[in-house]
This record gives sequence, structure tokens and C-alpha cells, in this order.
Amino acid sequence: MKIQSSPYFLFVLIFLKFSLVLQAQEDDKKRPLISVFSNIQAQYGYQFNYAKDIIENYQIVPPSEDLTFTETLVYLHKVTDLKYTLISNRFVLVNTQKNVVQKQDLQLLPEIIVPSYIIRGVSKLNNGSFNIDFSNFSMLPGLIETDVLQSIQAFPGIQSINENVSNINIRGGSHDQNLILWDGIKMYQSGHFFGLISMYNPQITQNVLLLKNGSDVSYTDGVSGSILMQTTKDVNTTFKGNISVNFIDTNGFADIPINKKSSIQLALRKSISDFVETPAYDNFFNKISEDTEVENSMNTVMNTDKEFDFYDASFRWIYKMSDKEELRVNFINVANELIFNENDLEESRRSSVTQNSIAGAIYYDRVWNDTWQTSLELYETDYKLKAINVNIKDSQRFLQENIVSETSFKLKANYKLNKNINLLNGYHVVETKVTNLDDVDAPIFRSLVSEVLRTHGLFSQFNYSSFNRLTNISAGIRFNYIDKFKKQIWEPRFSFTHKFRNNFSVEVLGEMKHQNTSQVINFQNDFLGVEKRRWQLSNNSDIPIIKSKQVSIGVNYNRKGWQLSVEAYHKKVNGITSQSQGFQNQYEFVQTSGSYQANGLDFILRKQMRNFNTWLSYAYLNSDYTFKSWPEYKFPSNYDISHALTLGSTYALKNLRISTGFNWFSGKPTTLPVADNAVIDNNINFGASNSSMLNDYFKVDISALYGFKIKQKTKVDLGASIWNVFNRDNQINNFFRVNDGQVDETLQTSLGFSPNIVMRVYF
Repeated sequence: MKIQSSPYFLFVLIFLKFSLVLQAQEDDKKRPLISVFSNIQAQYGYQFNYAKDIIENYQIVPPSEDLTFTETLVYLHKVTDLKYTLISNRFVLVNTQKNVVQKQDLQLLPEIIVPSYIIRGVSKLNNGSFNIDFSNFSMLPGLIETDVLQSIQAFPGIQSINENVSNINIRGGSHDQNLILWDGIKMYQSGHFFGLISMYNPQITQNVLLLKNGSDVSYTDGVSGSILMQTTKDVNTTFKGNISVNFIDTNGFADIPINKKSSIQLALRKSISDFVETPAYDNFFNKISEDTEVENSMNTVMNTDKEFDFYDASFRWIYKMSDKEELRVNFINVANELIFNENDLEESRRSSVTQNSIAGAIYYDRVWNDTWQTSLELYETDYKLKAINVNIKDSQRFLQENIVSETSFKLKANYKLNKNINLLNGYHVVETKVTNLDDVDAPIFRSLVSEVLRTHGLFSQFNYSSFNRLTNISAGIRFNYIDKFKKQIWEPRFSFTHKFRNNFSVEVLGEMKHQNTSQVINFQNDFLGVEKRRWQLSNNSDIPIIKSKQVSIGVNYNRKGWQLSVEAYHKKVNGITSQSQGFQNQYEFVQTSGSYQANGLDFILRKQMRNFNTWLSYAYLNSDYTFKSWPEYKFPSNYDISHALTLGSTYALKNLRISTGFNWFSGKPTTLPVADNAVIDNNINFGASNSSMLNDYFKVDISALYGFKIKQKTKVDLGASIWNVFNRDNQINNFFRVNDGQVDETLQTSLGFSPNIVMRVYF
């Protein structure tokens, strides 16, 4: 890519010059307390935990960098009159003088080893995982909402090769290899607009735990990674709420106290396409209908009256029954619907595709004494994808359904042996039912396949933290039994971290995992081509149980605003099916199983300079398939993005936040027809699999948010963002078809220039 002759080079120059100017600014004026906390976290490595409404009104002169951390806390207490409690070696709880801290959790909770890992609100923990706290979140380029599945793509080693949140690839894995939990409930649907934005309401989803490796033994599934979303666990004693509108949807949230021991949270979101179709909506709609039966029309048939709608509703009730007991109930309902009419001169018939998830959970926790704590989790989750595809020309109606119904019961027991050692034990049973229906009325054909798997899991884990909190070890094993196959699976998990020389830490992570579900594509026009993947269960033969092994080692450095993290990994995943990998070459309709191996490196360098934060991340990946039954025994994976680079920055000044950045990665692997002999017997003669690449991907994003008060308890946020500032046509996929003896190429591109605005009112 020749950046020198493009506007991107000018952007980089302005970016660097802007950085140097900001670095030279004097800092002798009052600044928001939340910004001061961010600077202190970067300098000393401590994490401040607080409620946003407690500190948002404070403006102070930052403490001198020459002070010790203890002296800094004394200074903060003096100028704010807030209480600063050191609750562990790396956590500081910020509260009013009247509040009393009661800590009942007997677990050895993970501590922060790298605060502000990318931006404020993102931290790396001493068990190898990453924590995103949206209540303390800064801003990422191109985003004005805290979209969970868009935000995690800021981490090196995680990206979506086609920009869809329903196609997130963690270290070379396909999206169905990710475990996605919302308050402990497994979700089989990821996005609205059939994958363009996250379906998880950003107002009620306050915390996210991201694991690439070294998972807790209490979790199963997710051979590539885990995305664990949580609502807040605190009981709110005062009413809070907000409403917002942007170019895509309108959103409402309320946190309603019932009494001192109980409160509920409710979040609702709906698309605004019923009222107005904005440029952002048009871009999104065109993207999801590109090269699908929604877009295609024949000479005598026309598709008209295209409509799209989505909504989500989330609910959480928490009840602190006593100082030792807690009850929580969660519910979520999400839906997408796309409809259009197919017309000819004589009749008009309606086609549609709908996607829906509904789930609920009950969580009960009890502290029995100073050493024992138990928790009980029960959930039911249901997912349904349905399409009715009419064909006026052939007088045919094609009905397709993909239904997943899952019930889970988990019991966990924590035993605190002493201040340094905690033992976790538990039992987990999951029953999953998957149903697939294909029904054609002319000629009459009906295929209904329904399968059920029940898995039992026993797990045990040893957690150790040294007296000085510098060394942390977690080691455990999970035993799984699949009764239908009478199959036993043993899965050891391990994480080790050690801090040394004050500013360095080293980590070693390892895990073995399995999963029984995967997504497959039977035909590219299934479900009208809009959401063509369907879930299926393993049958222990031609659809194997997917198993993974992964090990990684990393080093972190954090001092005076500088942060450097490097992690190398090796991953092997067995039991994948060719249909789950999205082939569109000579292997598109070939059904077999195989494996892939991924070796890579994740790197990030960050610098905090007062109110200016900048980071550079890089990910290297070498991933290859192995399908022993194919002529090509080994070749690059469809998700083998060899190099990915991100440069981003955020700037905060009083009530204004600005974020900008660019993303670049090498092109997606592709298979091209043989140049001199492209068609043989009306079939495409393809060359070596994935031996070529699409053009490099490059885009620049920018976002800004300004907040102000109009009353004592009423605050307004105004924001704007631009996705793909330079409107670059990035190639994200291509495929070939034979037309009149010639090969036609279809090239799919990314979202173009996409502006968005938001107004949110807090009350």
C-alpha cells in the first residue's frame, strides 16, 4: 500500500504533530477527577473503583508526580473530601465518607496488573484476562456508543474480516468458536442488522471480561475465546435513567430502586426506521442486502417494499436478601426482521427473514461462613432463525428454520483455605437441542432434523496469591461426560503471573477446551443469504466434537504512562467441519472434517500524556488448515490475516472527548481460477487454495462526545462519529460463478463513509 501518495499519509503527520503539541501542554489548571485518576493509574499501576455519579462533579489540580502513592491519596482526600480505601494491593475504592465497605466475596478476585490497557476503563488482570468497565470507559475511534462487540476488536488478535460483530475472529478462529455469555447466559445470536451492530444494550451491560486463553474451569465451550458480559451487581438506592437517539435507534434505560435491598434495571432499544431512514440506516441496509435475494431481481420480477426493524429488551432484578445472601434474575429478548415483496405482472408475494433470541436466568449466592461460599446458576436460552422465501417464477415457497434451545444448571462452591489460597469446585449440566427444518411446497419436500445432547461437567481449581500479591497461580481441571456418546473429555486449565522489578510482569497461560455446537453454511442463499449460517450439534462422526489446545506466554511493562505488552501463542483446534469455515471455492459443497493450527504474536504499545492517550497495536498470525481427505493436505486458513495494525488516540479536556485512529490489515486469503483454463465442463477450475489475497484493508475513524449539565441532576451528551472517513472501498470477500461459459467475479466491499450522531439525556 502506497501511503505516501494518499491522504492517509497526511493524516498520520497531523496525528503525530497533534501528539507532540499536546505532550508539551502545561498542566497547572484544574482537571476532571476522572482524568486525574487515569493519570495516577498509568503512573503507579493502581486501579480506582468508583461510582461515576460520585466523582463526575469534581475538578482538581492534579497532584505532583514527585509524590509517593500514599502521599497522592492523602492529597486527593484533602482536596475532594472523598474516602480512598486500599482494598487490595492494586485496588483503591473511592466513596463518600458516609458509605461503609462490606466485602463478602470469599474468592481471590483477580487484580489489575496493567491499568488503562488501551484506554481508560480497560484493564489487564493477573489471570491473563481483560476487563472492560463501561462505567469508567473513555472512547474508541468511530464509536459513540459502548458497543461491546465492536469495542473488543480494539484488542490485538481480535478482528472481524468482514466488519460484522457476528463474525468476530479471535486468533484465527471462526465466530462460532467464541463463548458469548450475558450475565451467565449463553447467547447464540450476536448482532442487530444481522451482524453490523451488537445486540447487547450498552446501557445495561456495564462490564465485560475477555479471555483469549487460560479460562476458568467453570466455563465450557468457546475453543477460541470467551466474551463474558455482566450487568452491575450493586443495588441502587436512587433512581437513575437516560434516553437517547442516534441515526440507527432510540434507547432508554432505567435503574429503579425498590427498597434498600433491591433494585431493578430495564433497558429498551428499537430501530428508528419506522419514522425516518437516515444515511447510516441506508448504508447498513445496503450492506446486509448486498448480493442476497433481497437485492436481486430478474427481468420480469421486482423486489419492492423492503422493510427492516429490530429491537431488544433487557431486564435485571437484584435482591440483597441479607449480608450473606443475594438473588438475581435476568431476562433478555432480541429480534431482527427483514421483509420485502416479490412482484411480477400478475401477483405479489412476501418474503421474510427473522432472527430472535429470548433467555432468562436465576442466580443465587450465599456466604455460609468465613470460609464457604456457594452459588447456583440456572438459565434457559432459545434462538430461532426463520426465513420464508417465495419464488413467483416457479410458484414455490421455501421455509427454513434453525432453532436452538438450551438449559443449564451450575453449582459452584468456593472454599477459602487462608488469605492466599482459594479452592473452587462445582458441577455443571447443559442440555442443548438443535432443530433444522427445510420445507418446500412445490415439489413437496420436508426435512425436519432435531437432535439433543446432554453434557455433565465436574470441575476443580486451585487459586493461589502470594502474601505480597506479586505471584498468582490458578490451576484446575474440568471433567466432561457426554452421555449420548458415552464420551469422557478431560480439560486442564492453567494461568501463572508474576510481577517483578515493580514495573514488569510475566504470564504463562494454557487451556484445553471443547464444544458441541458449530455454525455451518449448506448453501450461500440459505435464509435468503442474509444470515446463511445455521447451528448444528456434533454427532461424534462426520460432525466431530471440536477440541482445542492453547498455550501462550507474555510480558508486560508499565511505568510513568508507558505500557508495553507482548504475548506469543500457539493454538491447535481439531474437529472443525469444512462447512463451518465459509468456503466459496472448489470446496464449497464438500463436507469433511479437519483441523487448524494458529501461531501468532499480539503486541501493544501505549503512552499516556496528561489528557492525551495514544496506542499502537500489532498482531501477527500464521494459521493453516489440515484436511486429510482433500488433495491439498495443508493450506492457509480463511481467517489467516497475517498482519494487523492499529494506531489510535484519545484526548479529554473537561467535558470534551475526542478519539481518532486508523486500522490496517493484510488482505483476506482467496482462491482464484486458473488464468488460462478457468472453466472445465461448465465448472470453475480453481488454482491452489487461498494462495492469493484480496487488497489490504485500511480505514480511518473519528468520534467526539461533549457533555454538559442543564440542571443539577440532568446531564446531556452530544456525540458524532464517522466510520471510514476517506470512504475507502475495502475488499472483504470475493467469489466466482460461471455465467454463459465465462467466469464472473463478485467482489464484496466494506461499509463506506458512515456518519452517526447521538444525543443522550441523563436524569
